[in-house]
Amino acid sequence: MTKLSCALLASASLLALPVYVHAAEADTDIPTVIVTANASSEDPSVVKTTREKLARTPGAVSVVANETYSNSYAMGLFDTLKNVSGVFAQKKFGEDSRFSIRGSGIGNNTHNRGTWLSVDGIPLNQADGSGDFQEIDPLSARYIEVYKGGNALRFGGSQLGGAVNYVTPTSYDAGYRSLLRVEGGSFGTTRAHLAYADVIGDYDLYLATTVLRADGWRDNADQEATRLTLNLGRRFGDNRSVRFIFQGNDLDQRISGALSQSEALTTPEMTSAPNYAAVKYGRNVKSARSTLQTDWQINQDWSFEGGIYAAWKHLIHPISIHIDQQSQNYGAFGRFDGKGEIGGKAYDLFIGANYRKGLVDSHMATNVLGSPGIVTGEALQNADSWDVFTEGRLFVTDELALITGGSYGWSKRDYVNHLNNANNATKDFDWFAPRIGFIWQNATGNQVFANITKSVEAPNYGALVQSPLPQFVDVQPQEAVTAEIGTRGRSAHFVWDVSLYRAEIDGEMLTYIPVDAGLPAATFNAQNTIHQGLETALDWKIGTIGGWSTVLRQTYTWSDFKFDGDKVYGDNRLPVVPEHYYRGELSFSHSHGWRVAPSVEWVPEDVWVDFANTTKAPGYTVWNLSLSKRLSPSIEVYADARNLGDERYISSVNSVTDFAKVAASARRVFWPGEGRAIFVGIKLMSR
Repeated sequence: MTKLSCALLASASLLALPVYVHAAEADTDIPTVIVTANASSEDPSVVKTTREKLARTPGAVSVVANETYSNSYAMGLFDTLKNVSGVFAQKKFGEDSRFSIRGSGIGNNTHNRGTWLSVDGIPLNQADGSGDFQEIDPLSARYIEVYKGGNALRFGGSQLGGAVNYVTPTSYDAGYRSLLRVEGGSFGTTRAHLAYADVIGDYDLYLATTVLRADGWRDNADQEATRLTLNLGRRFGDNRSVRFIFQGNDLDQRISGALSQSEALTTPEMTSAPNYAAVKYGRNVKSARSTLQTDWQINQDWSFEGGIYAAWKHLIHPISIHIDQQSQNYGAFGRFDGKGEIGGKAYDLFIGANYRKGLVDSHMATNVLGSPGIVTGEALQNADSWDVFTEGRLFVTDELALITGGSYGWSKRDYVNHLNNANNATKDFDWFAPRIGFIWQNATGNQVFANITKSVEAPNYGALVQSPLPQFVDVQPQEAVTAEIGTRGRSAHFVWDVSLYRAEIDGEMLTYIPVDAGLPAATFNAQNTIHQGLETALDWKIGTIGGWSTVLRQTYTWSDFKFDGDKVYGDNRLPVVPEHYYRGELSFSHSHGWRVAPSVEWVPEDVWVDFANTTKAPGYTVWNLSLSKRLSPSIEVYADARNLGDERYISSVNSVTDFAKVAASARRVFWPGEGRAIFVGIKLMSR
């Protein structure tokens, strides 16, 4: 019997246990991340409204309230999205992660590709689709929206992975007037967060800053970060407002680098090379982002949401070379939401557009002890992108709605090489991505949904510019057709969300074929690949045991990603993402303010490292424990203990072509998971 079968049987046996106590009338535990049409009455108002809005989507979506991680040490994507099935987010260094939804960007060993990552709807991605993760402050998010796959149409995107949107608090929904949060713990970690929220007449203000200092678990892994968030709004009556939002970041992060498998499991605290600290391997960012946006109720049936934005970022990135980039991105977006009747049938729809323009001024040089040496590259990377999108629901009965929609996208790349004008290049792409589906909802709000969606992803500069090859290489957009079916809902004791999907991809952008014997692997279009899987989430409110409200939360993701008759790799599995991933948490909450929550993260099978399927990274089991105590309505203390067994494990890998054939120096592709750690904190609030 496999480990996975044992886990499922264990879960089933728990479900079969008799409940000798009544269900708690008021849930004192943290809220669920599962979206249902009949949202939980315990949700904060803004979170409840958001869940109800996302429940109109005929596909997999989630909402992560700030309350789900506010009493733990949450720093990056792994900490905030860990309870969302279908999302693979594993820490690499500092706040950098290996990130993928349904296998998106699996060909990128660094940075973000294939997923729309945004704050307040404003993309963190560059205009060419590439992006990073470090500019997000999870403590300055009220909630997080997760739209998997083609369900991200509200943003106009058509990426394989969908969208993740962090939403900044306002003074109306922050839940406090002032907040001071101080925490610290293992690896020399200290962090402070100060926030203030107030309403003054028709104006509202949210202002927050976060300061972080950490030595890091590994050598050459220290980091410093200062973040500022401002959200200033003006209301003009009910459901009409204009809002200015600003975010600023000053981030310095060192990079330890990936290790060999043996090093990752025996000496994981070391760096990839002894001289990493000397040459100051790191990723240092200064950035500023601002947006002016509005939500405006036009009449009883129609509303408008839109805005303009601008972002500036300066990246200093000393690695094997010294990268110095300044980027400017700006754009505008607008979306109309409406409802009405046609032919006696009710309908609702949205229609909108999204424009993005970006310029990256890139300088590359040799790395001389962390400073630029001989210039090796000077280039401008311009990108423009348009998306026009719409989706409508027609209620053919009170219970059944048919959905159709789609997006038209256009994107341009204009590359200017100042050292060699012969390498200048221009290319544009356009596409149409349609979508159909349905939602059936019964009287209690439980739903069955299905959809078929096309996704198209144009190559970014990282794929098109592959030095020393001249101009752009011939990488084409990847296209996929994804079919999805699922159900979600809640009963007296259970909340569930289950989705089954299959994506057939033509031209998936992967890093797996050498250009020639003298060059490392670069980005190419695969022939045909398949991404299919099962995403499940189940919350069980067991009841009240001895005054403790008990909740079992479980997520399980099956990810079956593989080639489909490839001329080189046949039907081999794609590497990086575990085929099976399980996370369970059993929480006990007491009316006296205590919360105790042991949890487990489990990868029961080894994970492929290469496309040739010659080498695997071992599976793992990691146990964690979260404790918190609300001392009064305004004071809470908490402790977050991680990897209690000090497990030596590999949290993620960089993909390679054929591990058995690459040089020994190219086999350092394993990222070690962090060892045992404990973080403690205190929150002081006034309301």
